[in-house]
Amino acid sequence: MLPYLQEQFGNPLSLHNFGEGPREAVEEARAKVADLIGTRPDEIYFTASGSEANNMAVKGIALMNRQKGQHMVVSDIEHQSVLNAAQTLEKLGFEVTRVPVDQHGLVNPDDVVTAIRDDTTLVSVMHANNEIGTIEPVAEIARAVKEKRKGITFHTDAVATVGTLPVDVKELGVDLLSLVGSQFYGPKGAGALFIKKGTRLMPLIDGGIQERGRRAGTENVPAIVGLGVAADLAKENLAERAERLVPLRDRLIGRLTSEMDRVYLTGHPPLLRHRPPMRLPGHVSVCVEFIEGESMLLMLNMQGIAASSGSTCTSRALKASHVLMAIGVETALAQGSLVFTLGESSTMEDVDYVAEALPPIVERLRQMSPLYEG
Repeated sequence: MLPYLQEQFGNPLSLHNFGEGPREAVEEARAKVADLIGTRPDEIYFTASGSEANNMAVKGIALMNRQKGQHMVVSDIEHQSVLNAAQTLEKLGFEVTRVPVDQHGLVNPDDVVTAIRDDTTLVSVMHANNEIGTIEPVAEIARAVKEKRKGITFHTDAVATVGTLPVDVKELGVDLLSLVGSQFYGPKGAGALFIKKGTRLMPLIDGGIQERGRRAGTENVPAIVGLGVAADLAKENLAERAERLVPLRDRLIGRLTSEMDRVYLTGHPPLLRHRPPMRLPGHVSVCVEFIEGESMLLMLNMQGIAASSGSTCTSRALKASHVLMAIGVETALAQGSLVFTLGESSTMEDVDYVAEALPPIVERLRQMSPLYEG
């Protein structure tokens, strides 16, 4: 990225020599991102984040197809950037049906099909949930939706899976797919939206012809370059790297739920060994009864352990996660959520360190809790 912060500083749209290098770099990055998800470069549109990509998809499709219908279907556990975009559209007169999930966070394809109406123009179901790690049967859902009624646009938020798992837009059968580079070691501030050729979408940002007229504004060339490099690196041995995390994940889940009382796994149980897998390979999420997640996070941080409680986008709101509510977790228990993510540098020693550090923290906090009776 560094040359595009220094020597190659030109605007990619400029016709003079200073724009030539940045323009070529942006198109090279576009090709690398396209290759990561099995599509063509001209179907990739850069954004500043996964949230922007989700908004661009949901609002852009709804507004473009308003004359055909004003109804959309989403799942109860979508990221807030999808749910809040849908709420905004409701204020403009659209109708939104939210499909429930089971206790593991799985969307039933039949429920999605049942929710479709004659005026439905968009269905959005995420590929995997970032809070509980459950992988959704998106290919099956998309196929069922297309069989039910042609002309419905299908979007999936694949921020949690692209760069972590092999993802192919043709195999998924989707029309739009959101991704972001920071999920696979790329820079923050660089995302993308796959838009299948022929899909019509109203731009959210007007003012220029960048991104073939679908997103105005001068491109963030250094971040886009970083996203492209990260996509190129992520594709190398993707399946093998994901598989390496599975035993680490399963060991951490096993130790946390067996060595402490009243600690409950959230999301799809990996030990069921479904094929295809129904849980992200490096994702561990639990709820610890009688204490709050924020207290555990602070004490874990003092031990050199970085974790989160619920979604990064909602954990500071100090309210129960809508995802945990959707899978039936009681409000008090949901306040004690913990999420651990494993990555390329994670080892079995790291897993055991976490498993040994957490029980004393939980015990100490429970002794201070008025809800805990020992």
